[in-house]
Amino acid sequence: MCGRFALNEDPKKFAEHFQISGESDLMASWNIAPSFQIPTITDDQEGRRHLNKMRWGLIPSWAKDAAIGHKLANARGETVAEKPSFRSAFKYHRCLIPASGFYEWKAEKGVKQPWYISLKSGRPMVLAGLWETWHPEDGEAVESCCIITISANSMMKPIHDRMPVILDEDDWSAWLARKEHHADQLFPLIRSHESDSMQAWPVSRELNRVGLRNDAGLIERVTEQT
Repeated sequence: MCGRFALNEDPKKFAEHFQISGESDLMASWNIAPSFQIPTITDDQEGRRHLNKMRWGLIPSWAKDAAIGHKLANARGETVAEKPSFRSAFKYHRCLIPASGFYEWKAEKGVKQPWYISLKSGRPMVLAGLWETWHPEDGEAVESCCIITISANSMMKPIHDRMPVILDEDDWSAWLARKEHHADQLFPLIRSHESDSMQAWPVSRELNRVGLRNDAGLIERVTEQT
C-alpha cells in the first residue's frame, strides 16, 4: 500500500520538469496522508499538462456517500481494471501524482518502524494515479484520486510487500492520454520500479503525528526503533 508521502520541490523547477501549463502553486509537505488535498497532474484535450488539487481517497462517481473515499486511497494494480470502484477511472481518468518520496512501515518484533523511500537521482517520483469527479446531492463537485500499488521489488520487500507504481518519464504521456485505453495497453506500465534506482532509510516515528508534525526532519535518517 501507500499511506503517506512527501512532496518538497522547487515550484519553478517542478513546472519545467513536468511541463506544466500555467502557475505551479506548490506547498512543501513532508507528511501527506489520505483525505488531504494533494497535487495531481492531468492533461487537457490539447495534451497540455495542468497541476490540480484533489482529495486523496477516490470517491467513485456513483457513490452515495463521500466516506467511501477513506477506504480507497490505493488501488491494487492487479485488479484495477475489474473492480467497480476503479474500472471507469482506469479507462478514462488517469493522472500523475508527484512525490519526493513515500513512507512505509516495517513491522518487526511488535514495533512498526517508518521508512522513507525515494529515488537515488534526487528527482521527484511520479506515482500512477486515478481520479474521479463526484457530485453530491448538495454542494460542489469533489475531485478525488487514488494511488495504484503493485508487488514490492527486491529493495522494498524487507520493508513491505507492496509499493506504489512509479512511472518512467517515457510513460507519462501514455498514462495521461485522455482516450480510452484497453487494459492490455496499460498493464505493461503497472510494474514494480527497478530496485537499483531507489533508496530507503528508517525515519522518526514522529511521522505518526499527522497534522501535528510536518517538517523536513521527518525524512532524516534515524537508527531503527528510536
